Amino acid sequence: MKLCDDSQALSNLVQIDDAYLGGKRKGGKRGRGAEGKTPFVAAIMTNDKGHPVSMIFSVVGGFHKSDISNWAKKHIYPGTAVVSDGLSCFAAVKDADCSHYPIIKSHGPTNKEYSEFKWVDTMIGNVKNSIRGTYHAVSEKHVPRYLAEFCFRFNRRFELGKMIKQLAQAAVNTLPIPQRILKLPELWW
Repeated sequence: MKLCDDSQALSNLVQIDDAYLGGKRKGGKRGRGAEGKTPFVAAIMTNDKGHPVSMIFSVVGGFHKSDISNWAKKHIYPGTAVVSDGLSCFAAVKDADCSHYPIIKSHGPTNKEYSEFKWVDTMIGNVKNSIRGTYHAVSEKHVPRYLAEFCFRFNRRFELGKMIKQLAQAAVNTLPIPQRILKLPELWW
């Protein structure tokens, strides 16, 4: 699932945001610097009517310009318009020849809904709630696989027959992998 979606790049208009998965539930620090959190980029491609078409959720080393630049070169077609919040690292999508439109979100009592981020915020919430409701524990080293499962299903939601065919084809074409290899982090293989 992950390999199939990683080979697809987003175009047209893309909403991106930073997100984290995991971390200590009790007694730990909250927010961005919390221990055990896995950072990932959430990106949703929308059509001309503003409806979501496909998504890519990718684990990154952190939210630094170099990480976002490398991510954008792999996952976004040149010429794409990218909308993000005011996080400075997202300006690095320009390295992939994309247009960048940052929108500073206000927080606190005057916080409002931003239609520019409707789909990326919705999908981040849906994926996090689904993972929390499905798994007893989330292994940090396998977060890319958890995210890939949701992206694969979302990106093929209107082509269920194609999804089954692709999964069957992947099962037939994949060599057996010993358990000790499967348990290794995603980045290893």
